Amino acid sequence: MTDAENLPGTRPEADPAPQHPTAGARPVPGGAPAGNTPAQLAEAGNTPAQLAEAGHTPGEGPGPLRRMVTGDGLIVILAIVLSLLVGAVLIALTDERVQATAGYFFARPGDTLAAAWTAVSEAYGALFRSSIYNTQADSFADAIYPLTETLTVATPLILAGLGVALAFRVGLFNIGAQGQIILGALLAGWVGFTLDLPVGVHLLAAIVAGVVGGAIWGGIAGVLKATRGAHEVIVTIMLNYIALYLLLFVLSTPAFQRPGSNNPVSPPIMESAAYPALFGTGFRLHYGFLLALGAVAFVWWLLNRSTTGFELRAVGANPAAAKTAGINVGRAYVTAMVLAGALAGLAGTAQIAGTERSLSGDIAASFGFDAITVALLGRSSPIGTLFAGLLFGALRAGGVGMQSETGIPIDIVLVVQSFIVLFIAAPPLVRSIFRIGTKSTKKPAAQAAQAGGAA
Repeated sequence: MTDAENLPGTRPEADPAPQHPTAGARPVPGGAPAGNTPAQLAEAGNTPAQLAEAGHTPGEGPGPLRRMVTGDGLIVILAIVLSLLVGAVLIALTDERVQATAGYFFARPGDTLAAAWTAVSEAYGALFRSSIYNTQADSFADAIYPLTETLTVATPLILAGLGVALAFRVGLFNIGAQGQIILGALLAGWVGFTLDLPVGVHLLAAIVAGVVGGAIWGGIAGVLKATRGAHEVIVTIMLNYIALYLLLFVLSTPAFQRPGSNNPVSPPIMESAAYPALFGTGFRLHYGFLLALGAVAFVWWLLNRSTTGFELRAVGANPAAAKTAGINVGRAYVTAMVLAGALAGLAGTAQIAGTERSLSGDIAASFGFDAITVALLGRSSPIGTLFAGLLFGALRAGGVGMQSETGIPIDIVLVVQSFIVLFIAAPPLVRSIFRIGTKSTKKPAAQAAQAGGAA
């Protein structure tokens, strides 16, 4: 008998498969068993603390949302490549030089191909220079300025994306990041331009206010989900509208309107409530980016190294099994939405205390909705969300420079982002285009057919 067979809770492959999905699973005294699913382990009587200490990580459930947000890493990379190729085709088709040479394509096809290559290379070259490194700059500071802009734009995307990703891991589709950003920015902005506090304390108070505002807005959806079974998608969408029109309403009141102005804009926050610049006043990048990196580390630790994180992931894998194991599913929903809202509220502080410095109706821009794409692209993992946020930050920051240099509308960036989501949501399409797994899937099928014939 092998060591694996001696482990409690495991069964040899020769044993017949249990009739019930949790049959054969036994408690784990001091170690995680091999071969049992989270549902089996939970229903077998293992407490969350036992399994967390044993290092067991719940697997992903079989639902389409779970498969979509935890797809193959290679599929994610290929989806990005395909999206850039689609963008290249659209750039070439709309270029005037390509259209002019297409009139005599069959006589001199090389002219059309050369014009298409020039259009695409100029566009993507401008995108790179405007988002990563400006090779045409006269100084090092000017050369790295595009990278700092990318990091600045990526900061709220990373924070809000973490909130959406965290909810995904608990089986909740948080569409309310937009409203949570607005509430976070609203409360942080009020603290920033109303209270007169010492340096350091003022910024900390604004951050706490933003986190509380987002947590309250996310917690509303969590409480309704836990106590009344209200669908979080519907609730969070409605809360987005409430937050937006609440912001527009308060901006028309004397308490929030800038003195001497009829425009719906608040007074600027005090300098003591603003994030300090990370590389000096010549760059917009602020310490909120470091806060975003800290949030990534915190969410990773929460999900992978804490008992609370194990409970959240167990609920996301199988709520019924988690409930049987003694996990309070309703409390897990509320906890997840409060944390998701707090992260999105932190993104709101990056907007009001980092870049915008005053409230307006467009304070959240489209970061809340882009955060959904970031979480999907990042496969709902903290590290993946970080890199996805950086990618989308580069696209948004570089799109402006691409438009100014080449005249290509910035909307092409939105098209590329949309195609990324499309390909991420359809892994079989990506696999069929690149013919991934076609041989590996045919071989087992053939072997199974031969085995059946032999029997």
